[in-house]
Parts: sequence; C-alpha cells; structure tokens
Amino acid sequence: MMQMSRKIINKLAPVLCLGLAAIAMAGCSSEDTAKGSTKSAETTEPLSHLSYWKEMHKDAAAIMKSYGEITAIKEIEKNTGVTIDYQHPAQGQGGEQFNLMMASKSLPDVVEYSWNNYPGGAQKAIQDGKIIPLNDYLDDAPNFKKLLDENPEWRRQASTDKGDIIGFPFIRPVRKLQTHDGPVIRKDWLDKLGVPIPKTIDEWYTVLKAFKEQDPNGNGKADEIPIMVGAGELAFTGVFGIPNGFYHEGNAVKYGPVQPEYKEYLTTMNRWYNEGLLDKDFAANDSKMYDAKMTGNQVGAAVMAVGGGLGRFMDLMESKEPQFKLVATPYPTLKSGDKPIFGQMDNQIVGIFTAITGSNKHVKETVKFLDYFYSEEGRMIMNFGKEGVSYTMENGYPKYTDSVMNNPDGLPLAQSLKQHVLSADAGPFLQDVRYMEQYAARPEQQEALTVWAEPSNEKRMPPITIAREDNSRYASIMNDVDTYKNEMIVKFIMGAESLNKFDEYVATLKSMGLDDAIKMQQSGLERYNNR
Repeated sequence: MMQMSRKIINKLAPVLCLGLAAIAMAGCSSEDTAKGSTKSAETTEPLSHLSYWKEMHKDAAAIMKSYGEITAIKEIEKNTGVTIDYQHPAQGQGGEQFNLMMASKSLPDVVEYSWNNYPGGAQKAIQDGKIIPLNDYLDDAPNFKKLLDENPEWRRQASTDKGDIIGFPFIRPVRKLQTHDGPVIRKDWLDKLGVPIPKTIDEWYTVLKAFKEQDPNGNGKADEIPIMVGAGELAFTGVFGIPNGFYHEGNAVKYGPVQPEYKEYLTTMNRWYNEGLLDKDFAANDSKMYDAKMTGNQVGAAVMAVGGGLGRFMDLMESKEPQFKLVATPYPTLKSGDKPIFGQMDNQIVGIFTAITGSNKHVKETVKFLDYFYSEEGRMIMNFGKEGVSYTMENGYPKYTDSVMNNPDGLPLAQSLKQHVLSADAGPFLQDVRYMEQYAARPEQQEALTVWAEPSNEKRMPPITIAREDNSRYASIMNDVDTYKNEMIVKFIMGAESLNKFDEYVATLKSMGLDDAIKMQQSGLERYNNR
C-alpha cells in the first residue's frame, strides 16, 4: 500500500495531496482560509471518504443505483485513494430534496447542483454558509486555476456578481459541444420532389407547400405533416432577429415577444397553420404523439436533438423505412446569404457546480481532490473511462470499445455510455469533443453539429443573475408574463385571436410589470459585465 501511495503521489503531486498514509500528508495543510460565515471546521486527518450529493441522469437511473458503479468513478477512486459516497435524490424530486437538504444543519461534503437556483442565488448560499467560495483555494487547484486564468469568460460564468467562485463547474469548451439541437428535414422527401434544402423563410414555405401537396411519403393519402414545431421555436423566431425571451442590443436588454418583429413571426406561423403546413396539434403534442408521427412516416421537418432526435429516429426507421433520412438545415434567415443571429447554444460553463459545503471538514484536501478531475489524466478518465475496458488508444485517439458502442446487453448507446463515463452527463470536469464525435457518430449528426453552430448568437443573454432583493418580484412578474404570453401565442397562431390585437397583447404584458423585469435583467447584465 505504501509503495502504491508513493507511486500515486509522485505521479500527481503537487496536483493531489490527499494521502493514504503519513507520507501523503507531508505537503498538505489544514489551514482554514474560509472567510466569515463560510468558515468550516477543517481537521488534519487525510481525506479518504467524500459524501457527494448529485442528481442521477435518467439514463443512469435506469441501469444503476449509484454513480459509484461507473467505470470512471472506480478509476478515480483507485488513483486517488478517495472513496466517493454518492447520495442521489429520487428521480424527479431533485429540486424538492435539495431544498429539504438545505434546511438541514449538516450537509454532504460536496453538492452538485445549479446553485444559482438556490433561493437568492449562489451568493446567498455563500452568505448563508451553505457553500465555500473557491477564491482563496485556487493555489490548491492548479489545473482548475490554469483553465480560469486562460479563459476569463469561464471565470466570469463560474462566479457570482461579487466575484466569488461558486464551485467546480462542468465545462463544454468548444462550440460543437455547446450545440445539441436544431432544425432537421426529410432529405429523402426533398430528393424525391427535386427541391433543395431550404435556407430562407420563403424557401421553407415553398418546401412545406410541396410536402403538403405532392405526397412525398408515397402512400396516396394527404396525411403529411410538413413541419412539427412548438410555439415560439427559436429556429423560426430567430428568422426575424429575435428570440422568444430576453436578448440585448448594444448591451440594452429587450424582450423578444413584444417587438414588432415578433408580430411578423406570428403572422408567418398563422399562415402556415391556416394552410395546413404546421402540425394542427403543435400546442398539444406530448412525447408519445411526437414519436408516433415521426415513426409513422408523416413528418417532413422538425426541430430536434442530435442524439435523442436525429440519431434516434434514423435508428428506429432503418429497417422500417430504409430510404428514411434526416439532415440538418441551417437556421433560416429572411434573405439569402444572411447569417443567422440566434441558434441553440449552451454556455461554456453549463451552470452546474460541484460546490464544497460549509459542513466539509477537509476543504483544502477536497479542493485538491476535485482539481484532479481537471488534470489531463482526470479528464481522460471522466470522458473515456478505463483504457482497455471502455476505450483503447488508436493513433493517439481514444476510441470507445465495441462493448460500449454495441452493448452486448442491448442497451441504447446513451445508457451504455453511462455505465462507464460521465461525458454525456455533468460533473467537475472538461468535456472532450472526441466523446461527441463517437456518440453522434452518424455523418448526418456530425454535419448537424457543424451546421447548427453557424448562428452568431451575438445578442443572446449571458448567464446573468437577478439581484436577491428583486428575486421574488421578478419571479412573480415572469410567472404572469410567461403564462399569458404562451396562451396568446397559441391563440394568434391558430387564429383564435386576431393579430390586430397584438398591440393590446403588448400593453397587457407591460401592465403585468414586464418593464420592471427588463430593468432587473438590465441590472443583472451590467453586474455580469463588471464581474
């Protein structure tokens, strides 16, 4: 055991200073540098166990009881000598159980959560002593510190408005990893009718009319659903230069659904609905209806995810309809040659942080442990698992083994991956694009991730926070605004309300306090820019 410890320490020092024996503690300190209400009672004992609260992904919950069963976690534990004792809330009860846990005086050592959803935000969680900011511990986390130093925007997204670093984040470093859904179309229908992939909104109209009138599924029935999208879909509001929510122009915050351009979007959707181009059930589809229409060879276009949508439906239809082919389309624009402004895009810092709680008695040692996940070795383990088991290196490329990609138990790839890695999940590490190159392995999926990454997204809102004193008022305003807005959008599109009442709709939203909500967003944007 001593020989093993020396080997690990030599390999990881100074990154890790965890220790399984006395020699491992030689470079460690139990100095308490936490400040004020976040101070924790650290001890001088070496870290050997870590209690870790984390919600389970539904694909993981379907096949395991604890993340401790994952190949990558077992490898992390072996390399560091630290056993992770996972605590998982029941499926679908994460928020409720998080709130109950926060009411307790004794918390797990670390909690992985969207901490800005804590009542009052992450800054309030720090003020309440629930979590300890990492600012004073960055020298104990050289891998993580290097990432923040080299990427100032990551640091900004990982911090509160006062500059406190919330915890260890899940990071998607490249655009290809930040994009996972967008518009798709039936390429086999396009080819049959001899029409190209649409790029402008007028070209979309022409294609959808052809889908409606020319029997592309070839069954002799007029049962085609040219396009199936929900109300306020970004792929089509974005045509008119606005999203279905807040955005900014020159750092001035605006709200898309009250802009004149939004009326243009609604006018277009109303026309499509009246002409039978838009799914008549667009406001009522659930997942079962959606799947039934897609696999029933009825739908010509939709907006969907690259894995759970495009890849999944092509897999399902491979034997049923061999000619079935979905391809990504660019986010549409008004004019040919224009660059789309808005598209689906996650932040590089996703917003889920593994935070060290005020109950943790080994803060420095926990920091050193979690920093290992950001080391080159830690990243490889979290994304690919154990070499020779879940991946092999081929010409310097980590390739998942056949037992992962073609699970012998017949598990879907999403679940098969969950047995070995957290690359498709979340956690305190840097996601590797080579995971996505294999998870979304079809050429159509890889092309989609490139095509959907084209929008500039220059007007999208960064991950701001609403000031604590405004939280309740903001939540109340937006609850009313969202409820009324969503009802009216459906009515406008279906023609139940005339678009002549758009100005009246805007006035009603403003009477609900929308202008105050915009001011709160504006204040949040200014604080974010000053972080």
